[in-house]
Amino acid sequence: MSNPPSFAGKVALVTGAGCGIGRAVALAFAAEGAKVVVSDREQAHGDDTVHLIRQAGGNALFLAADVTDAQQVEALVAKTLQHFGALHCAVNNAGVEGVAQVPVADYPQATWDAVIAVNLSGVFLCMKHQLPPIVATQGAIVNMASVAGLSGGRVGAAYHASKHGVVGLTRAAAMEYADKGVRINAVAPGVIETAMAERLNFLGPAARKRVVGLHPLGRLGTPQDVAAAVLWLCSDGAAFITGHTLPVDGGFLI
Repeated sequence: MSNPPSFAGKVALVTGAGCGIGRAVALAFAAEGAKVVVSDREQAHGDDTVHLIRQAGGNALFLAADVTDAQQVEALVAKTLQHFGALHCAVNNAGVEGVAQVPVADYPQATWDAVIAVNLSGVFLCMKHQLPPIVATQGAIVNMASVAGLSGGRVGAAYHASKHGVVGLTRAAAMEYADKGVRINAVAPGVIETAMAERLNFLGPAARKRVVGLHPLGRLGTPQDVAAAVLWLCSDGAAFITGHTLPVDGGFLI
């Protein structure tokens, strides 16, 4: 079995890193030696992630940013370069769920706009500003899609549409930047034990039994499951992979 990927001397930027999958990704990068920029809209959550990294001997910096705001995203990347001098890996994880179990005809337009702004336009804005420094380091980007981006369902039209968009955006950008030595992939988690899953009422006893049954491996995923896949896609072990959306779903899609 190969050794875990090492990111010593590398700089990784993770959005939505204040909790859940984003926090797990940030912790995993730091554990492998990366200098990590933890970004989130919530200062307190981001500070907690940085504290956990530093407590474990890692190197991390918190930078607040709303990924729907182009100026804030531009400043996030600029401050990353100012502080650490380079950018090798970016994980565009920030996302919101909107409302579930609401049919399209009744879906609130304001909620639609908000979900698309964070989940899809936010990924676009992040890549727009991350790509120049990542081209310079011939680094890697991983975007956060979802099984909802590879299937239909009742999680909510905006969530499904936004995650399908992330898959398409990832493929387009991967084609555009492959000849520049940059790899761009996505991961598609199934139901993961996070605050978002709790808000969607997937974690109550009755719902949990039903939702677990959708995953042939017989359990829900953990943020660490997703983080391991993200780090692999950013590592040299995935050097011949780009434009791919990797399900991390316990068999959900099969």
